[in-house]
Amino acid sequence: MGPEGFQTSDVYLRTAVSIDPKGWAKFDYVKMPEYRWGILLAPQQEDRLVNFGAHKGEKAWQEVPGEYRAMLRRLIVVQGDTEPASVEQQRHLGATAPSLYDMRNLFQVNVEEGRHLWAMVYLLQKYFGKDGREEAEGLLQRRSGDVDKPRMLGAFNEATPDWLSFFMFTYFTDRDGKMQLESLAQSGFDPLSRTCRFMLTEEAHHMFVGETGVSRTIERTCEAMKQAGIEDPYDISRIRNLGVIDLPTLQKKANLHFTLSLDLFGSEISTNAANYYNSGLKGRFQETRIDDDHVLTQATYAVSKFVDGRIKMVDEPALTAINMRLRDDYVADCAKGVERWNKVIEKAGIKFRITLPHVAFHRHIGEFANVKASPMGDVLSDGEWSKQKDAWLPSKDDGDFIASLMQPCWERGKYASWISAPKVGIDNKAGDFEYVKIHRA
Repeated sequence: MGPEGFQTSDVYLRTAVSIDPKGWAKFDYVKMPEYRWGILLAPQQEDRLVNFGAHKGEKAWQEVPGEYRAMLRRLIVVQGDTEPASVEQQRHLGATAPSLYDMRNLFQVNVEEGRHLWAMVYLLQKYFGKDGREEAEGLLQRRSGDVDKPRMLGAFNEATPDWLSFFMFTYFTDRDGKMQLESLAQSGFDPLSRTCRFMLTEEAHHMFVGETGVSRTIERTCEAMKQAGIEDPYDISRIRNLGVIDLPTLQKKANLHFTLSLDLFGSEISTNAANYYNSGLKGRFQETRIDDDHVLTQATYAVSKFVDGRIKMVDEPALTAINMRLRDDYVADCAKGVERWNKVIEKAGIKFRITLPHVAFHRHIGEFANVKASPMGDVLSDGEWSKQKDAWLPSKDDGDFIASLMQPCWERGKYASWISAPKVGIDNKAGDFEYVKIHRA
């Protein structure tokens, strides 16, 4: 289920070969079917403790604690299920790659997501016996978007029809992956912690691909507008005639992918999340840096809720609000990159800002699942929502336009009309480096 049509191509890939930070990866041409997935775990800390929950202060577990076996297996299966899903969603994108540089980055993300699946399967096989093997088999049987056997989480059954969707996905949805891996890296089950800590070193590149991909798209749009003397970012038909993606459409795509990713955090109030935390299985983002008792039995946390027709902040027990806290950390993390995108627009002298929509906007899970709200957080009637949603989310016309730009550009050092070249090449290679050697049959 890997990238379609490039099995014989030589791709300049980074392969993880050790856990030493100074030399954990080597770059070389590899055919993707020959890419090797090692099991790489962060070094074991002999004196590592459980840092939170009811078992705080106890020695970290090297074997599965019997009473938490089912919960722990579920956490590993859900995380494992997301990893191949994105590869399945992205398998057709190679055919429309806007450059060899971008094609190589897509394939790098794909092989690493495959390795992340492999890392979760290793835990199931090694520590969970027969039911672990059955769960691993189930990971192979599910497919993104399959009517009968879909992937477990909604965002991983959505189509990734174009490269802008891919960049938004790797920016927003892989950032959810970072938050989940960070939380699992805190786990009192040491093999899971060590596995996730190493995976995070690879996840950083996936988010880099997303952030810089969107940034380069914005940069090219601004450059084309300047050259054509267009100052109004809402002069959409003229801007699109330049063969670039207008900024309002970029905002709509950001709205869509941000909100799909928010749903991945689950319900704001969750007894499951409380149980995972209390059991020492899954912590909070950067748990050990938080200044509290790490037990949370007396603590509260402010949660965004829909009360009497209005969106309000309500104090809830911090244990059941673990998902909300993680989501708040995620939103703050997303906002930093969005500001960097806005600096590109600002530098070009164009009056437009990309913003993150309100957390109640376009939600399908949690407090706001049945609420119609605007990106500003205003509660709307069904009629008002229907009237305005195409101004906030990508319409069919927007999708058709983006699809029309998705023409392959596979010449060395060349880029499609809608995206700028990167500032620096991968592994500091020159601008015309042949990142993928395509062998046509």
